Amino acid sequence: MDNVVILALLATLGTWLVTALGAATVVFFRTPNQKVMNLSLGFASGVMIAASFWSLLQPAIERAEESLAVPAYLVVTAGFLFGALFMWGSDKIVLLTQRDVDNIQGTPHRRFRRIMMLILSITLHNIPEGLAVGVAFGVLKNGEWSTETLMGAITIAIGIGLQNFPEGAAVSLPLRREGVSAKKCFLYGQASGMVEPIAGVLGALLVVYVEAILPYALAFAAGAMILVAVHELIPECQKNQETQPYFATMGIVIGFATMMLLDVMLG
Repeated sequence: MDNVVILALLATLGTWLVTALGAATVVFFRTPNQKVMNLSLGFASGVMIAASFWSLLQPAIERAEESLAVPAYLVVTAGFLFGALFMWGSDKIVLLTQRDVDNIQGTPHRRFRRIMMLILSITLHNIPEGLAVGVAFGVLKNGEWSTETLMGAITIAIGIGLQNFPEGAAVSLPLRREGVSAKKCFLYGQASGMVEPIAGVLGALLVVYVEAILPYALAFAAGAMILVAVHELIPECQKNQETQPYFATMGIVIGFATMMLLDVMLG
């Protein structure tokens, strides 16, 4: 059990490190290369969509059929919808708070509050992502090591890490354009990913101590990842694509194919 939690911690420390690397781009330029950003966002969304099925939903269905009295289709549907609703609720909280901030006129703290809301919005998104990694490594508990489960956990961590790079940049670069120093931009950007190790350890512990929750937790992570990919990453990567409309789309296809290849070949 301790080994599983340590692995989850190390994996989510890795995803946080990628967030920090993304935030560090502020040192080199104020605005990112749009083509590279779109390609990386598309690739990350493709990886997350593929991982949601092969590494999360499919194992959830199999484990629900083996260990639960509740029909597997109800288990994965409930878990998946709850994961998506969790992310939707996080977005609603952020949007409502942002609306309140926008309605405040002429206060010296308005700019600071807007900066804090930008950081909070990214931080909230990182919580279910950390949970997804922790749950994936929690499956390895009690010596249940196999190439399939280990590669599934690793690829989920890689996929989330890849999409964390542009997220780190998405915090630091707008702050830099607002005139915040490069050092503070980096610190704020990397701080948005620090919740992932905490959520990763929590997800692993939940799976270890409450075995019946595992199928629900896997489906929950899938729902959260799908919502992030479809609602945020894909629309964002399709912006400013008038000259090369398929550039980001091919990133999605390549990301999906890469994840599918790893899971099917090694599973």
